[in-house]
Amino acid sequence: MLWDDFINSEWPDWKKGERSEDKLESDAWLQRFITDHSLLAPPLLTDEELKSLRQLRALMLHCVQRIVGGQSLSEEELTQLNAWLSRGPVIRRLVPGTGKPFALSSSPVNPGWEGAAAEIAASFATALAERDLSRFSICSNPNCRWVYYDSTRNRSKRYCEDKTCGNLMKVRRFRAKHASAASEKQGPADKP
Repeated sequence: MLWDDFINSEWPDWKKGERSEDKLESDAWLQRFITDHSLLAPPLLTDEELKSLRQLRALMLHCVQRIVGGQSLSEEELTQLNAWLSRGPVIRRLVPGTGKPFALSSSPVNPGWEGAAAEIAASFATALAERDLSRFSICSNPNCRWVYYDSTRNRSKRYCEDKTCGNLMKVRRFRAKHASAASEKQGPADKP
């Protein structure tokens, strides 16, 4: 989905939490993002566009954190999201469809990153309006802030990826348990 690819464009160091990488600064990532989501935007960002997109990403992450925390969005947050939505009027066209006779297509009136930001905000707003908010989640690894939509049947997904963060946390729990057991066996007299 457009909105979650964008919100996760800041990649934390999920192993140690010491640094993060902002993919908005990567020309290759931006080009792939533009292509994957059919955005009409140049592959390079100006400093002002980068600053603006970071503000949108921070707002969206803040909104997801509130939702995951069981809070509803405030009037101010809705106002900010609506301001982003208003930046990108679109032209709608009826085009031949795949599997259906027609499909509705839209393209921004203002191509470029301002229009792309409005499309990202629209993708997020659509998810907020049409999806089950209780399924929005943030990875339980404290070093990872990856946002995802939990589509498991019983809403039991705790980590963004079981093979990365899930395994890492399992190993940490195992080591902590065995370190605790070893220190208990040592006893107070045995300790230096």
